[in-house]
Amino acid sequence: MPIQRITPEADERVKRRALLAVFITIFVSLIGFGIVIPLLPFYAQRFQASELQIGLLFASFSVAQLFASPILGDWSDRWGRRPVLILSLLGSAASFVMLALAPNLFWLFLSRLLDGFTGGNITTARAYIADISPPERRARNFGLIGAAFGLGFILGPALGGGLASFGLAVPAWAAAAISLLAAAYAFVALPETAHLVPAKRPSPWREMPTTLTRSPAARLLWMNFILWLGFSVYQTTFPLFVAMRFGLGPREIGYILAVVGLVGALSQAVLVGRVVHALGEQRTLLVGLLLNIVGLSGAAFTHALPMFYLLVGIASVGGALALPSVVSLISRSATDAEQGRIQGVSGSLESLARILAPIGGNGALKYSDALPYAAAAGLLVVGALLALGVRPIQKPPTTD
Repeated sequence: MPIQRITPEADERVKRRALLAVFITIFVSLIGFGIVIPLLPFYAQRFQASELQIGLLFASFSVAQLFASPILGDWSDRWGRRPVLILSLLGSAASFVMLALAPNLFWLFLSRLLDGFTGGNITTARAYIADISPPERRARNFGLIGAAFGLGFILGPALGGGLASFGLAVPAWAAAAISLLAAAYAFVALPETAHLVPAKRPSPWREMPTTLTRSPAARLLWMNFILWLGFSVYQTTFPLFVAMRFGLGPREIGYILAVVGLVGALSQAVLVGRVVHALGEQRTLLVGLLLNIVGLSGAAFTHALPMFYLLVGIASVGGALALPSVVSLISRSATDAEQGRIQGVSGSLESLARILAPIGGNGALKYSDALPYAAAAGLLVVGALLALGVRPIQKPPTTD
C-alpha cells in the first residue's frame, strides 16, 4: 500500500494523528522493554552468572546503543524515520525471542546486544517529532514522547512481574509479541516524513569529532551528556541508597520508583508545554535544572523519609522539565537533513552516560551514602552553567 508522507505544510490534524501514532508506538514498545528488564538477573542466575556478569549483561545494551545510535540516526535521514523505527521494533522482538529461548549466558548477551544495536526507537522518534513540530510546540511534543517512555516503563515491570508467575520465559514471549504489535501498528498507522537526504555522505562516526566540537549543536550535546550523567547517577544508585539510608526493601523501592516515574511522566505530558510557552526553552531548562539541584542536594543529606520523598518528587519534576527542553534545543540547532544524525549522536552520548553512571555512582556509595546524590547535583550545576551560555536558537536553513 502507498506510504503517506507528511510535509512541513501538512494539515494540523494530519500532524496530530502522526504524533498520536508515534506516541502509541513508543508507549507499546517500552511496555515490552520494561517487561523483561527486572527479570534479567533471574535469567542470568539460571546459568550461574556472577554479580559482575549480571552487571555486564545490563551494560551490554547501552554499549551496543552507543555504537549503533549515530548509524541508525543517519539511516533515518537517508531512508526515512518510519523504516528505521519499524526495524528497531522488529529487532527488539527478535531479541526477546532469543531471550526466551536462550540456552546459556552467551545467548543472553547476544539478545541484549541485538536489542541495543537495533534499539533506535527513541532517537528516531525524536527526529520524527522534530520533522512534524513547529519550533514553538517542539518541547511540548518531546515531553509527550518522554511521557510515553515513562508510562510504558512503569507498566512494563508490573506486567512482567505478574507474567513471571507462569514461568520466566513467559514475560520474554509477551515482550516479543508486544514489540511485534508495535511494529505492525507503526507499519499501518505511522506516516513517513518528507526529509530525506542523498545516500552519499561521510559516516556519522567519521564526522563525530566535528559534530562534538564545531557544529552548532556541540555545546548542547555535551550539556545533554552531563545532564544524563547526573540523572543516571541518581537513578541507578537509588535502590542501594534508600536501602542503606532508610532500610527499605525491594517492594518499597519498587513502589517509590513507580510513583516517581508516574510523577515524571505526568509532568512531561502536562507541564512542559505550559512552562515552555510561558518561559521559553532555555529558561525552562534552567528551572528544571534548579529543581533537580535542590531536590538531589537535599536528598543527599536528609535522614527524614517524608522529606526525602518530597525532595525526590521535586527532582523528578525538574528532570521532566529539563530533558524535553534540551532535546528541543538540540533539534533546533540542526538542519532538517541532519536531524536523525544529530539525535543519533545525542543518543550515543546518553548511552555512554548510562554506562559510566552506575559504575561511578554505586562505587561512590562505598565512601558515603550521600556522595552519589551530591555528585549528581554537582554535575547538574555544571550543566546549568553551560545552559546559561546557550543563545536563542534560530532554525538553521534546510539543506538538500
